[in-house]
Amino acid sequence: MRHGSRPARPHRKGPQGPNEARPRKEGKRGPKRLFEYGELRLLILAMIAQSPRHGYEIIKAIEERFNGAYCPSPGVIYPSLSWLEEIGYIRVEPDENARKLSRITAEGEAFIEANRAAADELLTRTMPPSHRANAPEEIVAAMDDIKLALRQRLAACNNDASVIEALAETLRQTAHKIASGAK
Repeated sequence: MRHGSRPARPHRKGPQGPNEARPRKEGKRGPKRLFEYGELRLLILAMIAQSPRHGYEIIKAIEERFNGAYCPSPGVIYPSLSWLEEIGYIRVEPDENARKLSRITAEGEAFIEANRAAADELLTRTMPPSHRANAPEEIVAAMDDIKLALRQRLAACNNDASVIEALAETLRQTAHKIASGAK
């Protein structure tokens, strides 16, 4: 049973390769995104290893884990479930209400055990302190205002080099003021 209608395609074993999950990469300001490639699949598999789950329950559990600051879309979760089923790490069966329930297989359990440290880290991961979801609402709103103003100004300037340089300099000065604590 497949969750999606996408045709099967060749794939490697495991979220990254035959026997391992890819280590988390950090950028100069910390992680670039909440989940690196393959990590969300490993988290889903680890959650299913804890108890059989429906796709919707996985979405809601992840959203709850991150206090609503991150909620994976069905367009991410269901293809991941299909992939885990195709590779043999889960099996999907109808429950008593004919809803699709995902259960881990022996092969999936073995993969989790081989990647126990990564799975445990994912099961306990929280939103990074630098993530905008941890900022006060006033700051997030102001950041959104700046992005909107920049988009509007850039759309209206027709790539005028002098406007672009002036905007970049204003942003650099503002960033410097913020970083240095100047008022």
